[in-house]
Amino acid sequence: MAFLTVNFISKSLMRTVPVNVILPCDKLVFPGMPEPEVKPFKTLILLHGILGNYTDWVNGTRIQRWAEAKNLCVVMPSGDNAFYVDNELSANYYGKFIGEELPAMMRKMFHLSDKREDMFIAGLSMGGFGALRNGLRYNDTFGAIATLSGAFILREPDPDKDDEEIGRMGIEKFCFGTMKEGWYSEKNPQFIAKQLADRKAAGEDVNFPKIYMCCGTEDGLLGANHTVRDDLISKGFDVTYEEGPGGHEWNFWDTYIEKILNWLPLDADAAGINSGNVGKPAD
Repeated sequence: MAFLTVNFISKSLMRTVPVNVILPCDKLVFPGMPEPEVKPFKTLILLHGILGNYTDWVNGTRIQRWAEAKNLCVVMPSGDNAFYVDNELSANYYGKFIGEELPAMMRKMFHLSDKREDMFIAGLSMGGFGALRNGLRYNDTFGAIATLSGAFILREPDPDKDDEEIGRMGIEKFCFGTMKEGWYSEKNPQFIAKQLADRKAAGEDVNFPKIYMCCGTEDGLLGANHTVRDDLISKGFDVTYEEGPGGHEWNFWDTYIEKILNWLPLDADAAGINSGNVGKPAD
């Protein structure tokens, strides 16, 4: 399993950005077993939550082990605290970075499939919001979307509170403005979902990515996840939803990222030889 940290200059963000990449290109097999087929890798862009960075997923879960077994390339960028949306005032175009520039750059660097159905996006909390927003906005890039405990903090605004603020950290206001400004904009995944559904209803050929959502039953975001799930289903999206014991924490995300990899159209498990797997495989 190759694990790399890549730094490259991003045009969308106008600075050098770090990205962690899991690439199962060096998989060894036991003697007598067939060599794995050499083919372009399917790819998962995996987004961290608020206050995190590009190291979170490898530090908090067993994603590296499972990616190797599934022959999956995993790309983990940093999103700062920007909810992975474009911010014109700061000239930080995180949506464009995630939806266009990052997949294209990774394909330049690595032997990745160029097919839409082989490119996926997922994330936790703030990253779950970003995965849904950008997976829908760039539906020609991504064939599937997965959200874990998505921080769906936007809701239909009260018309009597045009200046209502979002959240309590100040970060949300910087990303979205007021609730009204955020809701009626392409920063809102539900707004984009409505646009796509309207276009499809008008007879346009629109790519609807498949969607997986999960949330812990003790998570404060559970109600918001139910609301978004129901809204997407009502608009005709193919949504798989699961919930189980757990709060907004790594034990839950470690459990459910494995479920997501099993849900995605990936290779059957075939772990290679590594420091944790050196015995003869069972017959």
